[in-house]
Amino acid sequence: MAAEKRPASDAFGSSQLVVKRQKSNIDVGNAQAVAVSDGRARPNGALVQASFGSLERSELSGHTGEIFATRFDPTGNLIASGSMDRSISTIRLSTEPRSYADVYTLVLWRTYGQCENYGVLTGHKGAVLDLHWSRNSEVIFSASADMTLASWDLETGFRIRRYEGHEEVVNCLDVSKRGEELLVSGSDDGFIYIWDSRQKRAIDEIATPFPVTSIALSEAMNELYTGSIDNDIRVWDMRHKSIYHTMSGHTDTVTSLHISSDNQALLSYGHDGTARTWNIQAFAPTDRQMQSYVGAHTGLEKNFVRARFNSKGDRIIAGSGDGTVVVWDVQSTKLSYKLPGHKGVVNDVDFAPHEPISKTHFYRRIHLFLSLIRPSHVRLFG
Repeated sequence: MAAEKRPASDAFGSSQLVVKRQKSNIDVGNAQAVAVSDGRARPNGALVQASFGSLERSELSGHTGEIFATRFDPTGNLIASGSMDRSISTIRLSTEPRSYADVYTLVLWRTYGQCENYGVLTGHKGAVLDLHWSRNSEVIFSASADMTLASWDLETGFRIRRYEGHEEVVNCLDVSKRGEELLVSGSDDGFIYIWDSRQKRAIDEIATPFPVTSIALSEAMNELYTGSIDNDIRVWDMRHKSIYHTMSGHTDTVTSLHISSDNQALLSYGHDGTARTWNIQAFAPTDRQMQSYVGAHTGLEKNFVRARFNSKGDRIIAGSGDGTVVVWDVQSTKLSYKLPGHKGVVNDVDFAPHEPISKTHFYRRIHLFLSLIRPSHVRLFG
């Protein structure tokens, strides 16, 4: 470790979830899940896939609690979702069905066909708040309210490794895009941890002055971007573990960070209800903010809602506190779509990497769309 870890402060206690997210009627300590599905419609928790043109949709079910995270795999053929439900799920990871009751799980889904739910990964003791796929789609990495990260083997359905070290809720994680797979995580304990995915203990750490609510690692791994409750985005020099510069503009907590596929722009989203793009090129001007996008609502719950670029970098999709999904045109900053349907906060969204499909997740459901998006419950549009 680079420095001796300071003891956890009472100010960073589990109450942090209450400060920035109003307490819901679901006990974060008792129910959470991550799901992966392949296409069969299920009641309760679900995913939706839709087309911007046709607005047809399908619904993927499986979760019974609020869904916090959802991601397409790099091929676009699979979907994983993380939640806080304690439902009993019977999923096929092999030829034999297996039942899981009152556990925190990850769920897997197939994108095409009937979008059958094909796997449930169990082991976390708290809500699954963020997740990412490995580059070969064989492993899923997850971050949880139980203060740990985990890696999961999708061939066997078993947990490969549990990563311990954080002393509070782990809000976010990101995975390196080249070389050995390194993980970076941000927590309410105010620390950023850097992990070699093959080791259960962090290989380095960075102390920050506030709880870390969002994180993104540059492709070259020389810079790290973090958001926090002080509304600023910090850019860290990964070699010296020091702040390179700070980007200000948001007026409330930064809940999401995402780097464009060309590595030239950073997308941020915050509790102030705005999405913003930032120039992250090497010789950018001092004022790095490029555009601001309005039209989304935070909602009363103050969940850590996320936003994403599409693969071309010409559209932005974001969740919203009013049960809608919003889509902006990057160049004009105009609100292209505001899609109703969800009955709760839309916490996470994602575009398929190669097809005009996007997915969103909200309370108990996930929506995937071919080009357009609709919130409310999990449905597939084709």
